Formats: sequence, structure tokens, C-alpha cells
Amino acid sequence: MSTLLPNGRRLVPNPAAADDGDALRFCSTCAFSQACLSEGYDKRHLADLHVLVEHTGPFNAREHLFREGDEFNAIAAVRAGTVKTYIIDAQGNEQVLGFHLPGEVIGLNAIHSARYPCNAVALDTVTLCVFSFPQLSMLATRMPGLQQHLFRLLSQDIGKAALLSGDFTADERMAAFLVMLSRRYASRGFSPHRFTLTMARADIANYLHLAPETVSRILRRMSNDGTIEVKQRDVYLRDMPRLETLAKSVLRN
Repeated sequence: MSTLLPNGRRLVPNPAAADDGDALRFCSTCAFSQACLSEGYDKRHLADLHVLVEHTGPFNAREHLFREGDEFNAIAAVRAGTVKTYIIDAQGNEQVLGFHLPGEVIGLNAIHSARYPCNAVALDTVTLCVFSFPQLSMLATRMPGLQQHLFRLLSQDIGKAALLSGDFTADERMAAFLVMLSRRYASRGFSPHRFTLTMARADIANYLHLAPETVSRILRRMSNDGTIEVKQRDVYLRDMPRLETLAKSVLRN
């Protein structure tokens, strides 16, 4: 059975990580730094409260971090790389639930049942910061800001799943997907205009409930009209206002 803490897994330096921080400062992709800093805690204070953060990895592309039904004991923040979560439906078909970027948390949907309700697989070289959930829950009782942050993370997880469930056109879905990626990268200090689509076109199509050829056709049309520029998996968002206008009905802002 796979777990988030495979024996022998330890951090290997990865240039894709934005910033390691230092003895007091958090890594720039830390999913909890904002909540902890707002409470006046730095890394030294957290160590005093016996909150342990385990750096694990690297996980190679197509390697599973956990599988549906595995016992839940920790949540993990992606430190570098991209993670895909998915389920296999009753007919044996894969259903993509989402893509998790550096600084984003996986495992929150396992809290209720204490078992992971989906699979998580690395799309490229992935490293993680793993937080013991019992210890994190205990700390949250002492830090109201951290508890509120956990609630926000849960809310964001639900919101992402709901955004693309409406009756939207293929172009609106694709535009919303690109704008959401842009905003998520920007929130972690990465470029909002240039990034790599680490997920396959088929995975994007699955997530957006579109056919793979539809995704390819839309990207090609957006490239031809100057909205974006695509070179293999590298994307440059050339006309952000146009994309945001097209995505407005999906994102509502």
C-alpha cells in the first residue's frame, strides 16, 4: 500500500522549488506560511510546538503518492512539480479531479473518512512537504489563524471542483483553465504569463469534460489569433484581458 511517507524518502534539492527559506523564513511555496506569520510564528516557534514538517521526494513522473483507499495520516503541500488527482469510475474510466501546483495542498478531502478517496500521481519530478494531520490539528487549536487557513483551503478545493461543472462553452472552459493556472502561479511568486503545461492534453480535456481534439483545436485557434503562444508544452499568455473576458462567465470575476 502506498503512503505519503515511503521508507527512505527524503528531500533531494530541486531547482524547481522557488525558495528554500532559511532557519526563520518559510519557503516561498509554503502553503501555511501566511497563516503562521499572521499569528506571529516563524519556523523556530513551530519547532518549539513540536510540529514536524517532513520533506519527501523526489517522486518521478507517473509515480503514485497515494492511492484510493490508503490510510490517511497526513496532508501534503507540493514543494516542486505538479500532482494530478483522479478516480477510476465504475466503468473503469479515469476521471481527472484536479492538478496541484507548488504551494498547493493535497489530501484535504481525506479528512472525513480517514482514507484517501482518490489517487495522486506525479506528472513530473515532485517533492513534498508533509504535515502530520493530528499534529497540525492540535496546533490549529492554539492558532486561530491556522484553523481559518485550513477552512479556506478546504473551501478553495470545493470551489475549484465546482467552477467547471456549469453549462459553459469549450472556449470558456479552456480560457478559465488558463486564467486559473495564471492566478495560481502568480500567487506563489511564479510568472503569471509564462508557464509549462505539465499535464497532457488528454488530461486537460478529461478535467474540462472536453474531447482531446477539442482542446488541441482551441489552443491552436488561440495561438493563431494572438491570444496565446504555444511551443510544445510551454505557454505564453499574450493577451490576458481577452482571456479574462472569455473566462468571466466561468470565474465570475
